[in-house]
Amino acid sequence: MMLNNHTFYSLRYGSLSVQELLEEASKHIYRDHTGWGTFVLTDINTTSAALDFIRLAPNYQIKPVIGIDFRNGIEQQFIGIAQNNNGWLQLNQFLTTHLFSKKNIPEKAPNLEDCFIIYPLKKYTGFPLKPWEYVGVRSDELLTRTIRNNEIPVHRLVALNTGTFRRKKDYNAHRLLRAIHNNTLLSKLPLNEQARPCDVFISWDDFVYSFRRHSKLIENTQFILNISAIHFNFSASKNKKVFGTSEEEDFIQLQYLAYLGYRERYPKPTSASDARLEKELSTIKELGFTAYFLINWDIVRYARRKHFSYVGRGSGANSMVAYCLYITNVDPIDLNLYFERFINKHRKTPPDFDIDFAWMERDYIIRYIFEKYTHKHTALLATYNTFKNKSAIREVGKVFGLPKQEIDHLTHYTFKHVPDHLHRLTLKYSSIIQHFPNHLGIHAGGIIISEQPVNYYTAQELPPKGFPITQFSMQEAEDIGLHKFDILSQRGLGKIKDTIQIIKDNKEINVSRDIENIEFLKNDQKIKALLQKGNTIGCFYIESPSMRMLLTKLKADDYKRLVAASSIIRPGVSQSGMMREYIIRYRYPEKRKYTHPKLAELMSETFGVMVYQEDVLKVAHLFAGLTLEQADVLRRGMSLKYKKRNEFNTVKDAFFNNCKKRRYPQNIIQEVWTQIESFGNYAFSKGHSASYAVESYQSLYLKAYYPLEYMVATINNGGGFYRKELYIHEAKMLGGEIHEPCINNSSGLTKIYDNQIFLGLGLIHELCENVIHLIENEKLKNGSFRDFNDFTERVIIPKNQLLLLIRAGAFRFTKREKKEILWTAHMNHTKAPLEHNRKLFFNTPRTIKLPPLKHYEDEDTFDQLELLGFPVESPFTLIHNTHTNSIKVKEMKKHLHKKVTMLGYFIFRKTTITKNNERMYFGTFLDEDGAFLDTVHFPNETEKYPFRGNGIYVLKGKVTVEFDFYSLEITSMERLHYKKDKRFN
Repeated sequence: MMLNNHTFYSLRYGSLSVQELLEEASKHIYRDHTGWGTFVLTDINTTSAALDFIRLAPNYQIKPVIGIDFRNGIEQQFIGIAQNNNGWLQLNQFLTTHLFSKKNIPEKAPNLEDCFIIYPLKKYTGFPLKPWEYVGVRSDELLTRTIRNNEIPVHRLVALNTGTFRRKKDYNAHRLLRAIHNNTLLSKLPLNEQARPCDVFISWDDFVYSFRRHSKLIENTQFILNISAIHFNFSASKNKKVFGTSEEEDFIQLQYLAYLGYRERYPKPTSASDARLEKELSTIKELGFTAYFLINWDIVRYARRKHFSYVGRGSGANSMVAYCLYITNVDPIDLNLYFERFINKHRKTPPDFDIDFAWMERDYIIRYIFEKYTHKHTALLATYNTFKNKSAIREVGKVFGLPKQEIDHLTHYTFKHVPDHLHRLTLKYSSIIQHFPNHLGIHAGGIIISEQPVNYYTAQELPPKGFPITQFSMQEAEDIGLHKFDILSQRGLGKIKDTIQIIKDNKEINVSRDIENIEFLKNDQKIKALLQKGNTIGCFYIESPSMRMLLTKLKADDYKRLVAASSIIRPGVSQSGMMREYIIRYRYPEKRKYTHPKLAELMSETFGVMVYQEDVLKVAHLFAGLTLEQADVLRRGMSLKYKKRNEFNTVKDAFFNNCKKRRYPQNIIQEVWTQIESFGNYAFSKGHSASYAVESYQSLYLKAYYPLEYMVATINNGGGFYRKELYIHEAKMLGGEIHEPCINNSSGLTKIYDNQIFLGLGLIHELCENVIHLIENEKLKNGSFRDFNDFTERVIIPKNQLLLLIRAGAFRFTKREKKEILWTAHMNHTKAPLEHNRKLFFNTPRTIKLPPLKHYEDEDTFDQLELLGFPVESPFTLIHNTHTNSIKVKEMKKHLHKKVTMLGYFIFRKTTITKNNERMYFGTFLDEDGAFLDTVHFPNETEKYPFRGNGIYVLKGKVTVEFDFYSLEITSMERLHYKKDKRFN
């Protein structure tokens, strides 16, 4: 009967999940003779929980009613309750307008005729009430003069109790959340920033007793509950239904485009390819996915028109129609892609199309989508940024007033190891608020395009980027039938595009057509050589230490093997032990005979090992005898967010029962299930992996034939898996001569002239972007700078910025000593503002006669370390090497299974958790020759010899090898101190 109830989506206020709210409601609501009751959800200025509430309420025999608690901060203005779906639209439109404008909620609601508006008694000032408006009275307000004197007609009054807490623990959590929200100590949290302790759920009997002398208020409240009803069909698609003028015209257009592309993609069609295309088109039509395909086609058509690079991937990459529409670049016939993975008659959702664009071009695509399909029907999806383990401890610790040092200490301990009372409270309540939503974020690329206005389902917010977002996440969108379009960005495409331009500038060669000829790339011998050796630094998706290790172990040298590797490396396959099994079966064919015959038949390309998402479908359908619909539930159930749902557990039981009926051995059944379960939604579909492999091949081609240009593009696009320093190192290893940033030869970006690479001014720490723009614009207008004085006369910048440029070596072209230029700058340069009025004539700089200035060894390297974050030359010049017995990577083969000492410059470490819940690491270092050194740090050694940041380490351990991949099992490790900078001795 309560009209004002909250979940924890009332951010930093509520303390209950939707399920917890419904469980509490089911204990207290009035139920009629059918056993059903009604309950209202009214979160504060948000609609995040509404769809889940509607979907789940029937499970508790509750009729859901939804509304919004409109507040300015914590001060309640009024409550809006939707009488019907149109009322929900009105509430969402009003809240959206308020959130976009960032203005306060007014004291009086606008005309929302399909809603009930309830003003709290203390906010009502006597203005005339419209037919759908009421005044809400709490049970503790029944004795106020206004009520006793009947100043408000009784038929305009309702009982307004609030439900936010179940018990004291919830209230305590609420107070902590309010303190976190207000960034104040809990002890200093004002009362007017907290809910009332009595805002707890009460039973129906207690509710009636509270208003026993005011039964009319209960009648009015019941009237609102009886009238209000909202309905959503959770099984029907809510996406835009028509691309053009009608569904019939849409399908005619889709057929025409598909066959047009078919003739281009398949100049020599076969009966099998003909049949596949026909089957796909008829299934797309039958399932109502025509507009979905055409919208994706329209997006990539716009991209091609603008000459934007893109890659289509996701399960939709298994589709021949998508291939013929140029949404994807993967041939499903050539790769024997499983039709039922991307679409089948039992699948309710359209295939996933993840379309990647270069990071600098994606916003143009998003803007096009919003303009074409209108802001009314288009929105970005939100994500819920929650309180994570350590962040929850930090936030709770702060409001308890704990010092930072103590909070840092607490993040490494469990409850039972902490004796201090306040510390125990911190851990207790941080565990309670853990996973509570803290604020809304933006999904990496999910966009919905709806048939109904977006506000029919949700209110929207406007983040700084300027594109509206929903107030629910991808999961709620999928549940209601709003299937997203994934418009993503990645730097790999930016690297490829920039490399093509740099090659044009540096070598006057156009390679744009070469990298589009995928069949040519697949047979290129230089690419094969890079793959076999794992020499893939900078190459899209295949440069991580794990991937280079896998490629080395596989000795993969063809496209199809790379496709498999792209999925095998994912956590689901690798952590289940099946990655190792795949390598064994690939390298030693005689081991394949131990595979179950049915599994070997279903997954012949991967030797009976489950590698791709569609393998789950194949095994569930053809091995276990589940229907395709059940198999798809199993595939979706790999995601943890679906695993707890009843439908997943039902299908899981059916899997085991069917396998037993088919008389499979128990160990085989368990092994297959372990593979399925370990995927955890991490594995890729084969088409998705193939799309990644295409881009990998394009980047491999550029690295093989234009390595320096490719590395420069990689640096300019922010690097890749590693920090930028490694790509500068790689360019050096590939024959590039690396120079410090230069006023004349660099821009904000790194530049290349033949094999001479000048690092970009943008790499200098604390050099302002507008200073770089000033320098670039001046060079563009009046040419290069003759000398230092010419620069200071033409570009007026603050003194601290000028000194940064000098110390970074940006004036080396003047042939003057750095210290001499620094003296000149100090004597002649004032602290000039960035904005200035140019003088027509400049004063002649003072000539300074300087004594001989001593130059110390490595002083430039120390400046580079400070200003760039790394030395341009070898970092090994910065240590006193007393370890004369150390070996290098090229000598590891001679010392196999022996204990050795090695020196390594730290690059990267990967953390993993063992089966015993212990932490261990895999490290990546460079040796003195610049070769990669891979290390393994088991839990015992990890505790004794921790990583201590960047630098050079003495590494002691045993040389091991597995499948021709050498590594060092660490027994001890110590970071060496750099030499002292003699300028400061």
